[in-house]
Amino acid sequence: MNAPLAPPRRPIRELPDELISQIAAGEVVERPASVVRELVDNALDAGAAQVTVRLLAGGVRLISVEDDGAGIEREQLPLALRRHATSKIGSLADLESVGTMGFRGEALAAIASVSELSILSRPAGQSSAFLLHAGSGELRPAARATGTTVEVKELFFSTPARRKFLKTDATELAHCIEAVRRHALARPDVGFAIWHEGKLVEQWRPATREQRLADVLGQELLEQSVAVEYSAGPLRVWGRAGVPDAARSRADQQFAYVNGRFVRDKVLSHAARSAYEDVLHGQRQPVYAIYLEIDPARVDVNVHPTKIEVRFRDSREVHQAVRHALENALAAPRAAAAAPAQGSVLAGEPRLQEVAWPSSSWTQPGMSFRPAPVAADWARDLNALWQPSGSLPPGQAQLPPPLGEGWGGGRPPHPGEGWGGGNSPAALPAGDWPLGRAIAQLQGIYILAENREGLVIVDMHAAHERIVYERLKHQFADQRGALASQPLLIPATFAATPQEIATAEGSGETLAALGLEITPFSARTLAVRAVPGSLAQGDAVELARAVLAELAQHDASTVVQRARDELLATMACHGAVRANRQLTLEEMNALLRQMEETERSDQCNHGRPTWRQISLKDLDSLFLRGR
Repeated sequence: MNAPLAPPRRPIRELPDELISQIAAGEVVERPASVVRELVDNALDAGAAQVTVRLLAGGVRLISVEDDGAGIEREQLPLALRRHATSKIGSLADLESVGTMGFRGEALAAIASVSELSILSRPAGQSSAFLLHAGSGELRPAARATGTTVEVKELFFSTPARRKFLKTDATELAHCIEAVRRHALARPDVGFAIWHEGKLVEQWRPATREQRLADVLGQELLEQSVAVEYSAGPLRVWGRAGVPDAARSRADQQFAYVNGRFVRDKVLSHAARSAYEDVLHGQRQPVYAIYLEIDPARVDVNVHPTKIEVRFRDSREVHQAVRHALENALAAPRAAAAAPAQGSVLAGEPRLQEVAWPSSSWTQPGMSFRPAPVAADWARDLNALWQPSGSLPPGQAQLPPPLGEGWGGGRPPHPGEGWGGGNSPAALPAGDWPLGRAIAQLQGIYILAENREGLVIVDMHAAHERIVYERLKHQFADQRGALASQPLLIPATFAATPQEIATAEGSGETLAALGLEITPFSARTLAVRAVPGSLAQGDAVELARAVLAELAQHDASTVVQRARDELLATMACHGAVRANRQLTLEEMNALLRQMEETERSDQCNHGRPTWRQISLKDLDSLFLRGR
């Protein structure tokens, strides 16, 4: 057979500047929305208080971004269109601590190489504005107030192949609106307006943070969210986290910002998802807008040409901060948060003792937890919970004990009488507690209660399941945050990748704190010699692989915590009061009071809601009252 012909040898030569710019444009400019993002970045860096975006044909025929910022001087206008020309950095030190939205100095040059671009600008103190055409280089005076207007016409006219990949005008318009929307969420002090084909399609006026969130995401979404505020050393996390009931089937309402820059980062998304794991049902996606403030020197924004990806110096620190910020915000029962300003008990009545619990992966330093009973011996309470409740007729299955016996013996009190007995819950005034006063039990499944707002319906098994679950977590959490380890009689070995071996060797202390002992068995094999005691019956190799993979990217404790929580959730499900169990009014009221004081009591262990409020207005509408 004849040997294949060798390809012709081509000489090495420099590419022309125009081709270099078009290659760069392929990275920076994907669609009209990319141009909008870059131009709005520049407008915000110029100190604009109002940004107006005008579009034709979804941005394909025209993109015009007007601002009232500082403007560009006449002598610097031609320089602004040159590749790698910028006013935002001048040294490596500046690059390592970037505080502006843009900094690469290639956006305008890249856009000009695939479109017809012109800049009209006037700085303060200059007698008139000047207009520069990128194609011809012509510079001439023009009329304009202080600020800058950048016009981009016929995008991708010089690269028709790229233009064929664009979608319909409506789709491209939607992407452009989303690009401005992300900026609007980060800068409530700036007004934004979007015009398409001469019609105003979106407008956001300068407002407070809360009002801007309501304007952009909707008032209903704002009402179905909780405030996030958390500080850990040099990190600060704030924003809004949607309640589990507001979760969606798609992850299209998740906004994460680092120093005001919208990013898509695996560390942040993983931290947010792990914070919602204990309260979300199925594959539902949480809704949130979180803002991370961090020293610019601790984050690298020069990772991707579009600047939508970042790299943290200490990703674990960031992961833990975001996760704890969301967990703390979601932990407080919403029923208690909606309590009247005067408090959840009557004036003059004693409140339940406030108990500070040991710091663990579920409770952070400074947090406090007020359980319904003031109990000292958790083991006794849990044993009592699963004890048979007295004698049963022959052949009848044993049911869990009365609700009161599971929480320290005796009848559970209502908040006004302490734990000694006395008043009847039926005599409690309606509306003094967020979840109200129990009035009946429906079909052995639901508790009906009356509060100031109207009617409360509680799934008693789901609610009690969450209460037992949270107590189990507090009981089994160690004060030092380390898990008890159980050695394996026969070590479990598995073929490991070089990364797994390196992670195991470099994370011995972390693995020990998680109750794991993973050591090299040979050059390409790891041996699992000990596992957490609560997970001794699980697959040691699968657990080890999952922890090592998690530790390589995030915080491995989340893997062990998930496995441990699943075990405790199963125990809680079996220990909770079952359906068709007849409860007294005292027991129903005790359950309601425990729900008001238990973290994450709005959802059961599987993420389903535990209670629903039906307002008097809703009831009136059912019976056509007031019409």
